[in-house]
Amino acid sequence: MKSTAAPSRWAEWLPILGWAPQYHGAWLAADGLAAVIVTLMLIPQSLAYALLAGLPAEAGLYASMAPLVVYALLGSSHTLAVGPAAVTSLMTAAAIGGLTLGTGLSYAQAALWLALLSGAMLLLMGLLRMGFVAHFLSHPVVSGFVSASGLLIAASQLKHLLGMPLQGHTLAELWHSGPQALPQWHPLTAAVGLGALAWLVLARQRLKPWLQRLGASALAADLGSKAAPVLALLFTAGLAWQLDWQQAGVKVVGAIPAGLPPFTWPTWSQATWPVVQALLVPAALISLVGFVESVSVGQSLAA
Repeated sequence: MKSTAAPSRWAEWLPILGWAPQYHGAWLAADGLAAVIVTLMLIPQSLAYALLAGLPAEAGLYASMAPLVVYALLGSSHTLAVGPAAVTSLMTAAAIGGLTLGTGLSYAQAALWLALLSGAMLLLMGLLRMGFVAHFLSHPVVSGFVSASGLLIAASQLKHLLGMPLQGHTLAELWHSGPQALPQWHPLTAAVGLGALAWLVLARQRLKPWLQRLGASALAADLGSKAAPVLALLFTAGLAWQLDWQQAGVKVVGAIPAGLPPFTWPTWSQATWPVVQALLVPAALISLVGFVESVSVGQSLAA
């Protein structure tokens, strides 16, 4: 009895001890391929989320690495995906963009304080066992949250998709600035963006049966359809390099610093405390939205 009780007790705090002994080697090949595809997709996605939050592009890469490793050790859901999210990135930009930062406190340092505050609040929610809040989330609420998030994300990306200077963080602000920004759209940027979007929609609906008609197995066709976003990235990146689209006005991410940053705490100065006070409410909202978003995505994937 003693040898079986100890692992279950420790697995409550370190879930990897519960599921790792039951992992089958037959799953490794499929999981490894899925990991490669997810990694390739996560790189441009995390860069985009960092830029969406108003931070350097490499910050998205850093924010994508640690959550995956930590959640593999501490996570208990097999369907939940962790890492940067578009909604919280937008909320970060809106929270910090509306502040008046004092001398000696940069935008990135304010973002560090916001992340530290929201992380501390989420940790406190976990210690207080506040996961029961998810039981009070009705399906219409979760569905409305996911739908509204999708609309807001899609609207916020129109300026990048069409190459026009849309302003604002909310649907109302984006809609108000649309008439002035639309005449300034960039044709080549729009062609690249809409072409990639059309390929992704077409590949999702037609690529798998098309590959099967060509003689591919069901597994190969399924993997090929899932790798369609990677093909879009490689193809457009190659064209941008060969045709020098940057000189034609297409915005590119550019060079990304190599290596990892040193582990540091946010700086403290006389101008810090007013900013921290102003970030308490946004940090609480980001914590709540992050929790609701995780629950909604986990429930959707599980269903």
